[in-house]
Amino acid sequence: MTSDLSTMLVWGAATALAIALVSFAWDLAALSGRVVEARDAARAATLDATQKGAPVPAGAKTSDAALAAGAGGGSVAVRAKAPAAPARSDGPGLPAAPDGGRRRSRAAGIAMATTTLAWAFLLVAIVVRGIEAGRAPWANMYEFTLVGSFVALSVFLGVNLRRDVRFLGVFVTGLATLFLVFAQVRLYVVAEGVQPALQSYWLVIHVGVALTATGIFTVAFVTSVLQLLRDSRDNGSAVLNRRGWAWLDTTPGATQLEVLSFRLNAVAFVLWTFTVIGGAIWAEHAWGRYWGWDPKEVWSFVVWVVFAAYLHARTTRGWSGRRAAYFVIVGYACVLFNFTGVNLIFNGLHSYAGLPQDN
Repeated sequence: MTSDLSTMLVWGAATALAIALVSFAWDLAALSGRVVEARDAARAATLDATQKGAPVPAGAKTSDAALAAGAGGGSVAVRAKAPAAPARSDGPGLPAAPDGGRRRSRAAGIAMATTTLAWAFLLVAIVVRGIEAGRAPWANMYEFTLVGSFVALSVFLGVNLRRDVRFLGVFVTGLATLFLVFAQVRLYVVAEGVQPALQSYWLVIHVGVALTATGIFTVAFVTSVLQLLRDSRDNGSAVLNRRGWAWLDTTPGATQLEVLSFRLNAVAFVLWTFTVIGGAIWAEHAWGRYWGWDPKEVWSFVVWVVFAAYLHARTTRGWSGRRAAYFVIVGYACVLFNFTGVNLIFNGLHSYAGLPQDN
């Protein structure tokens, strides 16, 4: 009975996230339309004033960010301090959290509400799964996917309480929906006990911290992808400067997005460092040695090295902009391979994928 309840809740979360995905996309599309209209109106006014020989008003050369702010609400609060501000709002900060004084679109409200609902469904599903199994609910790939998606949603919703990051919503909900559906279709296994080696408090600590780091890495990855898109549009990309990509003008500048990604990755890296160290301690307790070059150990270390190199290059060598974003994408690819490839391809002491065909 509890298994059926957990499964229903996961499907409910996936459905709510799909609705949120559509709502976030709808809101961005509507907002991009208002941005284009505002820009066209400003250009028309400037052209008309020029043809009449009148001086162009100081605020006529309005930046895309200012136009977005004046387009009337939407899912992103992009604020320009002055009409003549540069098109790229590249300061270190992000827009403040949404407040009641700013007009919000109905689609944005639906998107945030359904994302929160999905988060709640997923939380209950994970708790029910843990009760049924009688252990921490993250001992196989199915459960890891559920909890990892939950952490990513938690990071998104938590950061949004302080800074307006709803522009990430379509990406975060899209990935979470994909992960949950894949987990239900391909990874689902009946909740049961674990092997003796996993019957330890380190299952809660080591794997729990790894899950938290993975969720944060996911949001940082999404931010870096958006950074590349915004940077390409700002630099005249023929594809991304089409009308359909006008919503990118409503997001923070590429530098702001990079700063957000850097901060998220810095937090995740600290957690991943503890994951590697905690794993070594657990390995000594379970197998009598701290390190044995097991595939999971090797790839966990590879992830650590990649993000250590990224943070070092970013802080001491000035590796910012697109190079930093590519570094993050490579690092996240290693995270995904550590989760999927290592479990599915290699045999080792960490072969706890728990896939249906393994039972």
